[in-house]
Amino acid sequence: MLAPSQTRSSESLGKLYVVGTPIGNLEDITFRAVSTLKGVDLIACEDTRRTGRLLQRYSIRTPTVSYHEHNEMTRAPELVLQLEEGSHIALVSDAGMPGISDPGYRLVHLAVRHGIPVIPVPGVTAFVAALSAAGLPVDEFHFAGFLPRKSSPRRKALETLKRAGGTLIFYEAPHRVLEMLRDVLAVLGERPATVAREVTKTYEEFLRGGIGEVLARLKAKPVKGELTVLVGPDRSGTERARPEAQGSVREAIERAMAEEGLSERAALKAVARSLGISKSEAYRQWQFEKGLQK
Repeated sequence: MLAPSQTRSSESLGKLYVVGTPIGNLEDITFRAVSTLKGVDLIACEDTRRTGRLLQRYSIRTPTVSYHEHNEMTRAPELVLQLEEGSHIALVSDAGMPGISDPGYRLVHLAVRHGIPVIPVPGVTAFVAALSAAGLPVDEFHFAGFLPRKSSPRRKALETLKRAGGTLIFYEAPHRVLEMLRDVLAVLGERPATVAREVTKTYEEFLRGGIGEVLARLKAKPVKGELTVLVGPDRSGTERARPEAQGSVREAIERAMAEEGLSERAALKAVARSLGISKSEAYRQWQFEKGLQK
């Protein structure tokens, strides 16, 4: 039996556009997104009323249909059928990129299985925007989305992240953030952290400090709105990862530059890889050994 992609010409198929929309500030939509939403035959949206406000803002009159977590099991096959019949469909969520902690995966996965072209139209993503302004390491990060709601499974999930490198990124609801941070502190220990609230919106706010400090500030003054919680790497762990047997990072970098003819930047990257640490940590140790940090 032929695969779906082999049963008909790709030219007769419609296209599925995965379109990023603003996460707060409606001016963050791209020209390409507006053009795409105007040009497709149908827009599948998480909440037709919420998306309707965005469409009205940009005079987009394309018909909409609901596609959310409660109907995607049945709606996804319906939309794929329309795509197979030649309709072009845009998939949007309430905010950000569909599929990133929002509905979208089932439709995209099914479209791919049926050989339908899936085209991303990039837009704002809350965790990327928060990471860019958090002041935490960005050369390596792990996006974990929403943790389990109850403490026991949440702590088990955090245990699996103990050895994850770089910055850890989570989404969390305001009414659970205190409990969540208490579990993070208990499982991962004290680390630098940032809680980004209402990113791109009127009351955008970044709370930075150690986990304990941020926790105390949130306890004294509860917050509302959408939250992104970012937890920096375990500095004590990276110190332990540098045994004396590894020798001096500075010596290793200088040796790589002299013997292999590498540039300073390339040598730093090579040494970091050989030691199993991030480039930013290798740079910090290098500067420390040169006497530029205490």
